[in-house]
Amino acid sequence: MKRTLLLLAVPAILILLQAGCSGGNQNEKGPITIGSKIDTEGSLLSQMIILMLQENGFDTVDKSQFGPTEIIRKAVISGELDLYPEYTGNGAFFFDEADSQVWKNAEQGFERVKELDKNANNIEWLTPAPANNTWAIAVPETLSSEENMVSLEDFAAYINSGGYVKLIGSEEFVTSPAALPAFQQAYGFTLTQAQLVVVSSGDTAQTEKAAAQGTDGINAAMAYGTDGSLSAFGLIVLSDPKGVQPVYQPAPIVRGEVYEKYPEIGTILKPVFETLDLVTLQTLNAKIAEEGRNATAVAREYLEEKGFLQP
Repeated sequence: MKRTLLLLAVPAILILLQAGCSGGNQNEKGPITIGSKIDTEGSLLSQMIILMLQENGFDTVDKSQFGPTEIIRKAVISGELDLYPEYTGNGAFFFDEADSQVWKNAEQGFERVKELDKNANNIEWLTPAPANNTWAIAVPETLSSEENMVSLEDFAAYINSGGYVKLIGSEEFVTSPAALPAFQQAYGFTLTQAQLVVVSSGDTAQTEKAAAQGTDGINAAMAYGTDGSLSAFGLIVLSDPKGVQPVYQPAPIVRGEVYEKYPEIGTILKPVFETLDLVTLQTLNAKIAEEGRNATAVAREYLEEKGFLQP
């Protein structure tokens, strides 16, 4: 009788072992390749995404600091990347709708780019953060005070009256129709090549530091609305009274094929991005740009403080 029971038990054990192995394979998710642009906030957000996906059982490939907008955009469309944080306002230029007022409204801009990118490229836009990381120009507080310069209108008047300006910005900022060219057209000023210092990186910590220190005569810099280093560098962001810039809310975007297979990605990332308001992003970006901390460490610390990750 015992021998019979033992013989019956052996196949049962084998079945359980096979089921366990099969279940393990089914639980493997990914790999998901995550990228970011070459800037402080891109690194921060991509690391948050990576950590949250790993926490929820995904295998990830880290391609942070992948490249500027044009390069990373091509990569996600081609399938080289699966997911990265993009900005809603860029939809105006991805789809040649820069003249539309829809991009000046956060909710309408998000819904529009979500619709257009899904139809054109099968790309899903997930829940955005409630922060506007718009292009901006910043100048030292001393220049702002001396020239009573607080807006881009003041900046244009200063340039057109012969005031000294040397502005540093990324190649994208200088050449993209959305950035410096849009400011120049709206406010009626032109910067010559001699008045520009063009760098390859979109890291505003670099541009803002140069303007703050007056490196090579630089006294104006490309900046973003959520930059954490502006106050530390003693810089003033010039206001945009004509509303030239669209609303740039950061949001994860993911290839449709990946989202269809793993729709839980949206649920995983939604509560995280909903907490990233303007002040929060400025504070977190400052920890990386000013304090020199690692983006992964800053992202993990924040996610643990908010209860998204276990310490």
